[in-house]
Amino acid sequence: MTELRLSRLTPGDIDELTALERLGQAHPWREAWLSEALDDGHAECWGAHDGRGALVGHAILYRLPFEAELQAITVDPGMRRRGVARRLLERLIARAETWGSERMLLEVRGTNHGAQALYRAMGFVVDGRRANYYPAHAGRREDALLMSRVCK
Repeated sequence: MTELRLSRLTPGDIDELTALERLGQAHPWREAWLSEALDDGHAECWGAHDGRGALVGHAILYRLPFEAELQAITVDPGMRRRGVARRLLERLIARAETWGSERMLLEVRGTNHGAQALYRAMGFVVDGRRANYYPAHAGRREDALLMSRVCK
């Protein structure tokens, strides 16, 4: 696994966060949405920094009354398959458990088989599907799989 340092991101990280989101996502969050997440008292945005200190991944978790929801997770395309997403997800699961959340929820593109495999390996199960939920990717809208895992 790559040397990583995880830390909670702050509004001062917005430029690097926005750049990573644009690099790693077909439909990136807008800077305004990322800023709102950084300022929201019910959200935590965590970053993964490589050995040089560069932001190579991030994830956003929202605290709901009884659950926690993974809203976003992005890894620099050059750093994928190196354990970055897994480390971020482990941190967010721990946070959800610290909050006393009953479950952790997420949505994932139906065609994102790599992410689905990671989520399943981390204890998530498919609860349902939202047809045509995601904006067009490769010419047509995509379904979202709804997944969750019970928190300890």
